[in-house]
Amino acid sequence: MELSKEWIVGRNPVYEVMRAKRRTPFRMWVARGADEKGRLAEAIRLGRERKLVIEYVPRQNLDGVDENHQGVALEVGAYPYSTLQDILALAEQRSQPLFVLILDVIQNPQNLGTLLRTAEVVGVHGVLIPLARAAGVTPAVVNASAGASEHLLVAQANLSQAISTLKEAGAWVIGLEGSPEAKPIEQARLDGPLALVVGSEGEGMRELTRRSCDLLVRLEMHGQVESLNAAVAGSIALYMASQKR
Repeated sequence: MELSKEWIVGRNPVYEVMRAKRRTPFRMWVARGADEKGRLAEAIRLGRERKLVIEYVPRQNLDGVDENHQGVALEVGAYPYSTLQDILALAEQRSQPLFVLILDVIQNPQNLGTLLRTAEVVGVHGVLIPLARAAGVTPAVVNASAGASEHLLVAQANLSQAISTLKEAGAWVIGLEGSPEAKPIEQARLDGPLALVVGSEGEGMRELTRRSCDLLVRLEMHGQVESLNAAVAGSIALYMASQKR
């Protein structure tokens, strides 16, 4: 069976894919005449260390892959998804209270990338996404996360079953939404084993997921605009939780 391959573009994403060493790299294309400084120079160096074929090609070749290439593209194997057990093991290995982000049908790659980037920065042990109907970790998501996805454990799972497992592991499951019955997030305990659930861009959490939460929280809004988008709201909540830990 032929190995699934995809192209990652952009200086930061390519560098982080090479640095993380979780995927098999096949070849790197660099635009002829590209200024080999910063992240591009480091990505090329990492490629040469791994005996990777580095081809200097016309810029049009890269345009054909993705116009936002920044002079570099890397052909690699598909994203290596983890399991919920991997995530639980990482928290135990670090001797830290469990910290998990659950994304209930986030469909916009930019939003998923933003949330993965924030999750990596604040030190979550892993991210859970549904098995279907949601964005996966595609090259567009890798790009939107600036390569942070490569350093995260992301698992595709049946969220209802996964939430039950997280509760058995001692996690408090908190759902983020804007409903009147949701408690202001400042009043919630965020310092212990925690799973934060962020719903989809339009519909929010699915009803089964919502009912599985131990507590619903909201961000206080004081402006004229009704709400923040899923990526911004989720990022704020993740940062608030990280400050309590």
